[in-house]
Amino acid sequence: MIEAARRTWRLLEPYHGMIYFAPEAAAAYGELGLTGRAGYFASRSAALGAVPAPVVVATFYNFNPALVRESITAAWSVTDPGAVLAARFAAADRALRGILGDAVTSPEMRRAADLLREAAEAVAGDVTGRPLFAAHAALPWPTEPHLVLWHAQTLLREYRGDAHVAALLTAGLSGIEALVTHAASGAVPAETLRTSRLWSEEDWNGAVAGLRERDWLTGDAGLAFTPAGAARRADIEQATDENSVAPYAHVGESACAELQELVRPFSRALAEKLMPWALARQ
Repeated sequence: MIEAARRTWRLLEPYHGMIYFAPEAAAAYGELGLTGRAGYFASRSAALGAVPAPVVVATFYNFNPALVRESITAAWSVTDPGAVLAARFAAADRALRGILGDAVTSPEMRRAADLLREAAEAVAGDVTGRPLFAAHAALPWPTEPHLVLWHAQTLLREYRGDAHVAALLTAGLSGIEALVTHAASGAVPAETLRTSRLWSEEDWNGAVAGLRERDWLTGDAGLAFTPAGAARRADIEQATDENSVAPYAHVGESACAELQELVRPFSRALAEKLMPWALARQ
């Protein structure tokens, strides 16, 4: 079941993730006075309410705290969480309609929305240790199927994300060290991870040196795991999978397989338009 859950989450990820790349979202946040990265942090954390910046720093684990603090402080000085949430859902609606067209009202969309909502609602009663999931699970459900599917995937993405943060913390990794080990796995280039989370080269090099001292990384040029480091990173991924499987186990493997078939054309269309690098994962 773990493998089926991972495949389902990964295939659906572009359906949610498109909101971070859709021009409709940037435009909607801009109308509220949000500039730079403020739109990202405000829109993803708005479900928490206008909490103090350190709370957002805590939940956005691997970003440079200075970036998070500056962005969220600026955001709540010009707008409020309710307005940002409304803008986010409106932007998702426009982007999905613009790219998927008539598919948003198709029987396939309705069936996928029903299945994924069932999965998300199955775990909504136990939010212990999952702050971002809990916040989004408390929001009202939209009514239109394409937005139900988007909201359900948002919940399950944050459900898994909270589990991943817990696994990283248990492994003794700081936010930047988590990024370094992610880069060492080969999944994403190191420079992309460093710059997108606004860490300096000095910070990054310090984290690399620390991980070498702790026998996570070899002393070779570049980033390469020691056998012990590779095993620890594998343990993190295993723990994340194990603590994210419940919603998918609730609906079962056959429903997961059906979801994958239903959503594949939607995710591919969104990835082709907004996230071409994600096509390799489909």
